[in-house]
Amino acid sequence: MVEEMVLPEALDGVDLGDDVIEVGPGPGFTTDVLRAHAERLTAVEIDPMLADALARRLAGTNVEVICADATVLDLPDDRFTGAGSFNMLHHVPTDDAQDRIFAELARVLRAGGQLCAADGSPRLQVDAFHEGDTYHPIEPDALPARLTAAGFTAIHVRDYPLGWICTARAS
Repeated sequence: MVEEMVLPEALDGVDLGDDVIEVGPGPGFTTDVLRAHAERLTAVEIDPMLADALARRLAGTNVEVICADATVLDLPDDRFTGAGSFNMLHHVPTDDAQDRIFAELARVLRAGGQLCAADGSPRLQVDAFHEGDTYHPIEPDALPARLTAAGFTAIHVRDYPLGWICTARAS
């Protein structure tokens, strides 16, 4: 689904450049696709077991896996040409934590660097699927104001069959 539906739709017409950061790769389904589109990919995963498994699986490739909290990245300002987060942000428990991730991505992106994110919109059938799990979906109508506050411009949000997709530029 990620390879055939989410990423083709999200990345259509989007150039993330040659040095990309991905937040929340989990087991790396999106990482496998993104790494073919970038010279270097840094995947930031908070779960130590998932980060370790992904790092072992992708050792010797163009992917660096970092086990870290994306709300407080220990990475230099203005490093990356692009950033991506795909079907992960709803696992971040609060608006504040989600906003800190947006702010960190704006900080580590070069001026004009592209953010591309996709996630599911709040829906009853999805709510039931996440029962007992951290589930804090983002209302797509709230994204422009939240991304602007984080330091993004040229924000575009659209619906697609699985939720929403947004692109924005770091200022």
